[in-house]
Amino acid sequence: MIEVSGLTKKYGSLIAIENITFRVRSGEIVGLLGPNGAGKTTTLRIITGYLPPTAGTAKIDGIDISQKPEKAKEKIGYLPENAPLYPELTVEEYLRFVAGIRHLSDVDGRVIAILKRTGTEIVRKRLIGNISKGYRQRVAIAQALIHDPDLLILDEPTVGLDPKQILEVRGLLKMLGGGRQAVIFSSHILQEVSALCERVIIIHRGKIVADQSISGATDLEALFLKLTEEEAADVVST
Repeated sequence: MIEVSGLTKKYGSLIAIENITFRVRSGEIVGLLGPNGAGKTTTLRIITGYLPPTAGTAKIDGIDISQKPEKAKEKIGYLPENAPLYPELTVEEYLRFVAGIRHLSDVDGRVIAILKRTGTEIVRKRLIGNISKGYRQRVAIAQALIHDPDLLILDEPTVGLDPKQILEVRGLLKMLGGGRQAVIFSSHILQEVSALCERVIIIHRGKIVADQSISGATDLEALFLKLTEEEAADVVST
């Protein structure tokens, strides 16, 4: 489980996020939804230990990411919006490299298992630079899962994919749900979150403005439309 309490990040007088508070249970898939620039990536970077908060805490299974970052990161699988892949390596070489960095035991077994789980066996011997973007995204998800984390964080995992690739990645992510892992999935597209998540948290201008189940999608759609219209109006007026 992850517990986020009062997360705030300031850059001088600029408040990027303020008092972000929520919990995600094991086996739950939660969507973090908001317009571009709302504070989603800032929140995820703090949760994963790549950015220190100005105030507040993020705890993974009771471990504070700010106090014990190395121990907490062992429990986190992170897919940033621009995943750090190496085009000159084969898929299998890259996953072995990631396993080595994490000092994992039974590298052969872990690589074989994650290739199967993510449907990347067919491209295991191909250079990452020569496979489709859809398969590259699968490989990026594989690196986030190879150490069997308790928490999986995905920042805009379908951005830049074509419709067929989006459906393939959605299918893969749906398979990850219902297990022991907690999953947080960020997007600026309501339909993406509705297709994958059980619950949605909407962030707007650095604050949580809604936290509810997808069963209330009609209300969510109206609220999200209102927020995006406000963003568009602000852009036009500046």
